[in-house]
Amino acid sequence: MVKLKVENGEYLFKLEDILKDKKISINKLMRDTNTDFKVLKRMMTGELVRFDIFVIARLCDYLNCTIMDIIEYVQIEK
Repeated sequence: MVKLKVENGEYLFKLEDILKDKKISINKLMRDTNTDFKVLKRMMTGELVRFDIFVIARLCDYLNCTIMDIIEYVQIEK
């Protein structure tokens, strides 16, 4: 899991963990979901600038999971 701190919380990027648990390579995921390698890599490293809802939907369908399983936002308590 990769954590990215932002102003009032942090994003947790968990795609790499899911792939390890399901024993799926990033190359297989890329081919099977027709998703660009760079996009997947950014989702794994937390270097995303925007979320593409169509890519997220394809990944959720393929991996049989929810958005929260892939990317989660945790607000910092004040």
